[in-house]
Amino acid sequence: MKKLLVFCLVVCTVVLSFAGCSQAPAATTAPDAAAAAEEATQAPAAVEEAPQVGTIGVAFRRFDDTHITNIRNSMTDEAAVLGATMDAVDCQSSQTVENDKIDMFITKGYTAIGLILQENSSGSTIIEKAKAAGNLPLVFFNQEPFAEDLKAYDNAYYVGAIASESGKMQGTIMADYWEANMETMDKNKDGILQYAMITGDLGTVDAVQRTEFSVKELEARGIKVECVAQDTAMWDRVKGQEKMQAFISAYGDKIEGVFANNDDMALGAIEALKAAGYFTDGKFMPVIGVDATDAGKAAIADGTMLGTVLNDAKTQGKAAMDLLYLLAKGEKPDANNYAYTITDGKYIWIPYVPVSKDNLADFN
Repeated sequence: MKKLLVFCLVVCTVVLSFAGCSQAPAATTAPDAAAAAEEATQAPAAVEEAPQVGTIGVAFRRFDDTHITNIRNSMTDEAAVLGATMDAVDCQSSQTVENDKIDMFITKGYTAIGLILQENSSGSTIIEKAKAAGNLPLVFFNQEPFAEDLKAYDNAYYVGAIASESGKMQGTIMADYWEANMETMDKNKDGILQYAMITGDLGTVDAVQRTEFSVKELEARGIKVECVAQDTAMWDRVKGQEKMQAFISAYGDKIEGVFANNDDMALGAIEALKAAGYFTDGKFMPVIGVDATDAGKAAIADGTMLGTVLNDAKTQGKAAMDLLYLLAKGEKPDANNYAYTITDGKYIWIPYVPVSKDNLADFN
């Protein structure tokens, strides 16, 4: 009997020992499992991957143009603010080079492309390249593509200013001066404003419309006009000087005013006029440009340029880069994510502003 009792006590002790061992892991691991589960549910919310922006390719018509350089600097600054990678290339005033650069961007797998067209007629070709590359986003700026080309591609936009407005503002500046100084400005006393026109590349909308609407504005003011001389200097200061020298040699005092499609060409014309004795001893020639570059504003301040029209490079560059960045992320620009108004789903217009000695202080 005593042996049986001892045996039972031993069995009970062994059973209780196994029961204690089986319960111990449950008591120590349960809190760890709960913590792991909680951590697992929280991890996706805490780590959210940002969209892959990649590299944005930007093709500039030329690097040695003052206004374009100002736009490029603005885009570079804005890319740094956004943390975007921008590959900027110089197309050297060649549409063939620009087409090759676009092909290079596509081959490298860039996520969006910005460009200043060399020739407006090439917009359709570049759009076809972007379509074939999988509807790659395009942002044209500074040189407006043809409206029908832009409309044909949902993933294309234009950032710039309405070219005709700059021409009208040039015309207004010249008209105001003519009306206030007709006695001295009308050299031959025929009541007609004889002018010379130095144009940019007439394959571009800007050059065509500035040339046309500057004169139309004079006519709208009731001023009779006659074009004495017109030629292209291709947006270039040195060529502008050469063209003005040729005009002076051919027409001399028949010229009563000078329009130039941009400040660089206007400044070149002023150098030629200085060499011909203008801007000294009361001999003056009203010269009007476009862009309001620093050099252009300095010429207004010293009295050698009558006026210009602000073509807001800084805002254009910022608006273009902000748009490219959104498109590269795969986002559609709207009022919630883009600070600029989009007109007709395509156009981001940056207003022109006339600049003369009267308001020059506002732009320095």
